[in-house]
This record gives sequence, structure tokens and C-alpha cells, in this order.
Amino acid sequence: MAIFEPRVFSGIQPSGNLHLGNYLGAITRFVELQSSYNCIFSVVDMHAITVTQDPEGLMRRTREVTAGFLASGIDPEKHIVFNQSRVSAHAELGWIFNCVARMGWLNRMTQFKDKAGKNRDNVSTGLFVYPNLMSADILVYKATHVPVGEDQKQHVELCRDTAQKFNVDYAERIAALGYGVENVGRNETTDPEQVFFPMTEPLIGGPAPRVMSLRDGTKKMSSSDASDKARINMTDDADAIALKIRKAKTDPEALPSELDGLTGRAEASNLVGIYAALSGKSKADVLGEFGGAEFSTFKPALIDLSVSKLSPITDEMRRLMDNPDHIDAVLAKGAEKAAVIANPVLNQVKDIVGFIRS
Repeated sequence: MAIFEPRVFSGIQPSGNLHLGNYLGAITRFVELQSSYNCIFSVVDMHAITVTQDPEGLMRRTREVTAGFLASGIDPEKHIVFNQSRVSAHAELGWIFNCVARMGWLNRMTQFKDKAGKNRDNVSTGLFVYPNLMSADILVYKATHVPVGEDQKQHVELCRDTAQKFNVDYAERIAALGYGVENVGRNETTDPEQVFFPMTEPLIGGPAPRVMSLRDGTKKMSSSDASDKARINMTDDADAIALKIRKAKTDPEALPSELDGLTGRAEASNLVGIYAALSGKSKADVLGEFGGAEFSTFKPALIDLSVSKLSPITDEMRRLMDNPDHIDAVLAKGAEKAAVIANPVLNQVKDIVGFIRS
């Protein structure tokens, strides 16, 4: 295993309202990882424009995601918080990876197929090469770990494939320039080799890695859902949260006492999972407490818990959003710190591939 400094990179797109799925599926994990890793967290605004965005809306949502990071407990002094477009190394390395990754790899990406659907010929080329930019986001910092949801795991696998192909294709050049990190190989008899990029590991997990829609438990909670009642936005006030949970789709049966009883009950499983994540309990513990109860009993408890956990974050987000200059300063300072790491890596990549830069 190559020896690289342990480092986490992850990001959230500002392509819609920050919602409970982002918070439970990603941000709470980011906060937790701060105690174990040097972390880089980005608002990935370049990814957002793979689909059409209102410019003013994009700026507002970029600040909103940043406010969500800060309000949830991410420390921009000890770690790095920035918006992706401020560090040009992402785009430059992304292009190089467009020339390293193979068409066949990208054609296998299920997220592109899902997002493009039957409109494949009319989507942006950016949406197709999105995974290469994601690889650049990660590898320009030589990040060793990436917290992602299950639906992004395939993109991290492509990132590993790209890193490996780059390391192999330019192995002699990497060694000649002295830019490699020693890798002992697959067994003790293998001669050490020099590699440039790490094999980044995905960190799958979190209290609720997949929060589903409040209107359809088979679909992931999304900012692009046509119904605002399908999600809890992190800017929703207590009344809005209560209304959405009361209106959340359920079924006529009482809650089961065992986990097996949630099989085939997507909406019930989702609400129990949200309660478990917000309370720090397991689903089994929640069913031990509410098994046999009707939703008319469970939903008020979920409302009280949701409001108590989310309202302080919402209040802090609103306070921060009222001071956009502060948010912009955080992003600017974070970008400066990010560039200190990214630019030397990019410069070495340019040397490796043969670009003249002096």
C-alpha cells in the first residue's frame, strides 16, 4: 500500500435546496470525520452547471450549502471549506483525466444513464464526463478517503481506475522525476514501484446514507423533486417541518416491533430511519420503543425530534445567510488553502505528461 498522508475530500452540489438527505447522508459524516482526518470540503459548483442553472440562484445556493456546513459544525479554521470553481486546478486536471479515462468506463456509469434517460443526445457533454471532474476533485489533493453515498461508489471506483492508469502509463516518467511514492506491490517479493496517485477508498455509511422521499419511499430525497413536500429543507421552519411530516406518505398498518416487519414498507422504513438517524439510535431500538404504535402516535414524536435537532441549525444558517460577506470570506480563505495543496500536485502532473510551464 502506498504511503500517502491520510486526507478526506468530499463535496455537495449547490444544484438545489439543501435538504435532510444531504444533512443525514453527508454533512453529519463530514462533521464526524473532522476528528480523525485532515478534511477538505467543497461546494462543487462546477458540477452543478452540468445542467442548466440560474446564475443568481447558483450563487445563493452555493452560500446556502456553505452556511449548512458551518451551522452543522464543520470548522473552516481547522479544515478547508471552499467552492470548487475558485481553484482552477480542478478544471485543469479534469481535462487531463478526460484524456486518461476511457469511453467504455464512462458508458458504464449508471448515474449518467439515470439522469440522461431518453434525452441522452441532448444532455451536456459535461454531464457525461462529470466522473472525470470528480476524479480530479479527489486526486488533485491526493485524498485517501472519500465519504460518499452508495450511489456515488461507482464514481470512486472510476477514480481508482483513472489513478491506476495514470500511474502505470507514466510510471517511468514518475520515477525519473522523483515524484512517486513508494508502493511495495501486491506481495513481499514484488520490487517497489513508484506511484503518483493513491488508490482512494470510499467511506460508505453515516447515520442515514440514503434518505428517501416523504412522498415516495422508493425514491431518494432530492432537491429536484417537483413537490417541495417530498423533502425537508434545511431552511424550513418548525411549522413547515411539522406539516411535511404529518403529510408524509405512510400505510395503514401499525409500526412493527421487529426489523423484518419493515420489509416491503418503504415509507414506514424511511420514517423510522430518519428518527433513528436524528436520535442516534438504531432502527431496531426505534421499533423497540414504537413497535405496535400507529403513525398518529409516531409522527408527532418524529416532528418533535426533527424540530429540536434541526431548528438550531436552521437558525444559524439563516444568521449566516444574512451575512453573505462572511460566507464569501470563508470560501475565499478556504480556496487559498486548497490551492496551496492542489497547485503543486497539478504542476507535477504537467511535468509528468510533458507540458512546458516555465
